[in-house]
Amino acid sequence: MASVFTLIMEGKIPGNFVWKDDKAVAILTIQPIRQGHVLVIPREEIDQWSDLPLELAAHLMQVSHKIANALKVAYPATRVGLMIAGLEVPHTHLHVVPMDSMKDLSFEYAKNADGDTLKQTAEKIRTTLQAQGHQEAQV
Repeated sequence: MASVFTLIMEGKIPGNFVWKDDKAVAILTIQPIRQGHVLVIPREEIDQWSDLPLELAAHLMQVSHKIANALKVAYPATRVGLMIAGLEVPHTHLHVVPMDSMKDLSFEYAKNADGDTLKQTAEKIRTTLQAQGHQEAQV
């Protein structure tokens, strides 16, 4: 059965995309810890990040790096954190999160976001990525 992320990539359920390329996508999570919380996901369904081919793992890190630099502008914070948890969906995904303290990486603080906020957040991140020269943000 396809993962929820595959269903989003296929357009079967809605998603707020900020990045699309031939190997990966980045979307907003519907339960962000902080505004600007982005998930970087390989198109290929691979459950555990440690099973990723090294080339794909490197690509996901490059995409995460570009998104982190956009988040520094769009949602300034002390740092932009990166997590790979993987228990909630059996499809590898990297969490890229603006953070001011370690609690900003705790799923204990994740809350459902409303659709309008997610759309506005996605647009702000895409606009920032585009301004930084990333055509993949024109989704």
